[in-house]
Amino acid sequence: MRVAVAQPASNDDVAANLALIDQLAAQAAGEGAQVVLFPEYATYEKRRLDETFARAAQPLGGPICADLASIARRHGITLVAGVVEASPVPERPFNTLAAFSPSGALIAAYRKIHLFDAQGQRESDFISPAPTADPVTFDVGDVTFGLMTCYDLRFPELARALADAGAQVLAIGASWVPGELKTDQWLTLLAARAIDNAVFVAGSCQAPPISVGHSQILDPQGGVLSRLSAEPGVAVADLDLGRIAGIRRDFPVAQQRRMGVLIRSDHTQPESAV
Repeated sequence: MRVAVAQPASNDDVAANLALIDQLAAQAAGEGAQVVLFPEYATYEKRRLDETFARAAQPLGGPICADLASIARRHGITLVAGVVEASPVPERPFNTLAAFSPSGALIAAYRKIHLFDAQGQRESDFISPAPTADPVTFDVGDVTFGLMTCYDLRFPELARALADAGAQVLAIGASWVPGELKTDQWLTLLAARAIDNAVFVAGSCQAPPISVGHSQILDPQGGVLSRLSAEPGVAVADLDLGRIAGIRRDFPVAQQRRMGVLIRSDHTQPESAV
């Protein structure tokens, strides 16, 4: 399975963003990628969220997703991209990753669960959270991908739920807000989620100045298979899915979990068994 992460520098010009998605998708397909992952807010992005995101929102059956479906069809790829999806609350749309098959069919839509109310920003003022916390996966051949968005990366339980649901690859679309140590945290958390769950991780991030860039594809031990730095572009890697079983045999953490062992409510540790 050959996978690509695309790193655009999206802005608030939807037509220009779609043209760039088409260009990067063509580059990835030309390098043999079967699945191409674009970041959060790939079709509409600004330095800070505001009321214009609601005005840019469309249903998944609208013209923007039709254009994305056409790009997937034209290049014969599975394409995943972040869109602003109209919600039942018009002033607060969904932040959604939409996946399209090579035929242009919508095969998955993941609405962001954990909104970025941090670092002086409040995504929840302008975006609705997902109505459920159910993991969202889709299959390409015999490979299962699990979808996550940006701030979700800081919540390891979602990655574990996706792995439990069968995900072999975590596809993470992000617009990781810059700041002190933020690039280091992005890279560390990508590797941690790969290692935690013995899965491949594909992390696509918006390029600077809005975001930090440094999109990467990692193996189930956290090793970097392909990476970008700050500039827009595409990184491609071949995923040897057979490695997952061997790593999980060596480190059977999923079977060794002891979720019933909890810290007591008075915040003291239980007495050790004798």
